[in-house]
Amino acid sequence: MMAIRKIADRLTGLSASVGAIGLLFEVVVILIDVIGRALGQPLYGSQDLITMTMVIVVFGAMALCDRKGGHISVDLFEKYYPPLMNRVIDVISALAGAVIFVGLAWAVYDSAKLSVMLNLSTNLLNIPKAWIQWVLIGFALITALGMLLRAIELTFDGEISKGDKVHIS
Repeated sequence: MMAIRKIADRLTGLSASVGAIGLLFEVVVILIDVIGRALGQPLYGSQDLITMTMVIVVFGAMALCDRKGGHISVDLFEKYYPPLMNRVIDVISALAGAVIFVGLAWAVYDSAKLSVMLNLSTNLLNIPKAWIQWVLIGFALITALGMLLRAIELTFDGEISKGDKVHIS
């Protein structure tokens, strides 16, 4: 189990690093575009770059957000439930999240096949849309793997090996 956790943590770190690089790229593109607009020469294709990179920023960080317990959790009734019931709810939530992200990956996979078939690309720079869809599929599957592993850890260990669960009361 520890070997799987180590691999999952490395994949999570890699996806978060790619997301961080995407964020830096996006900041640079916006900075260049804003300065260019002030000088009367906006960056051609900045909207395409920003839109495509936003997918990398959001979904690249999703696995890390889950690993660190960053998703919103409303615990109005948690203090009234026995610990076992709270644990079951946490396991079901993690499994539901994994199913949602696998479903998202599947839907985007279907969309990517259409993008390839129809040769869809961005409006200005003609960047193939399928490329970013493949990236999104990878990030979604990494997130689903992390959520599934969290459900398994909660089921057998009773606690998550790393990361803190964050609650909003």
